[in-house]
Amino acid sequence: MDTIHQEEDHPLIPSSSDQTLHLNREQQQPEESNLISKTWVESKKLWLVAGPSIFSRVAMFSMTVITQAFAGHLGDLNLAAISFVTTVIISITFGFLLGMASALETLCGQAYGAKQYHKLGIYMQRSWIILFFCSIVLLPLFIFAAPILKLIGQPANVADQTGLVAVWLIPFHLSFPFQFTLQRFLQSQLKTVVIVWVSGVALAVHVLVSWVFVYKLRVGIVGTAITLDFSWWLSVLGLFVYAVCGGCPLSWTGFSAQAFLGLWDFFKLSLASGIMLLLENFYYRILIIVSGYLHNTEIAIDALSICISIFVWESMIPLGFLAGTGSWNTTGAVKLD
Repeated sequence: MDTIHQEEDHPLIPSSSDQTLHLNREQQQPEESNLISKTWVESKKLWLVAGPSIFSRVAMFSMTVITQAFAGHLGDLNLAAISFVTTVIISITFGFLLGMASALETLCGQAYGAKQYHKLGIYMQRSWIILFFCSIVLLPLFIFAAPILKLIGQPANVADQTGLVAVWLIPFHLSFPFQFTLQRFLQSQLKTVVIVWVSGVALAVHVLVSWVFVYKLRVGIVGTAITLDFSWWLSVLGLFVYAVCGGCPLSWTGFSAQAFLGLWDFFKLSLASGIMLLLENFYYRILIIVSGYLHNTEIAIDALSICISIFVWESMIPLGFLAGTGSWNTTGAVKLD
């Protein structure tokens, strides 16, 4: 009797609905495995682009952190001075020029996707002109740093030392137009490996030179500022040599007079992004200015600048991933598919 009931519960010939359900399950299994494999492949491709971008950003910002660390061995006042310059004054120029360079990233990505490779070099030269002009306009922030800080009520000793450091960090500031544009020029062509190598070598050299200047030559806070200037310009030189001396034969065809055409339109395209990133990058750094009104000004500035530096250090990871994702969206399909 039990056998008869089992046969009744499980018929020998399955119904059509059971067959359809079984076929659907068989079809879903390969589709799910195919989706997982595609996701894994695309993720690896994305990390090949975003990973180098993250490393280069972290490495370049690490130079500033290392400079602050060496300045801390020279005393609280020196650390406060270089922290004020790098976290307040530099943040203004860095954010503004970095935002303006985003226009180059957009144009180079579009030109590369359209296979108009010769336009990339022209766009980069045009961006050099505009960003360098803007960096010259921003120079009074460095030249008159001490009077400005005294005007807003900062202690005289902190203002004077900050003014000294700011003047010696002018070459660091003037490297931004070339550093940002060269990075985006190469990144838009997915040439991120060279950016990794250049930033890694520059970081290693910076640590060595900082140690020599601070502990062996004992040149003080001025020497610490010079090491930061030297390391950033070393990175600029490495990227420039690669881009100009055969690394980009299709996109770099030499200096062109066409770079001087359409400067106003290029400036208008860049300005909005520059102002936006300037405000995003500066608003929380007002805390450094406010800390100058507290007791034990030097210690307050030191503590807040260290916290802000750690925050910015961490933010380099998502910012680098975002930059890599942008390059992937504009050029990844052309290069890798």
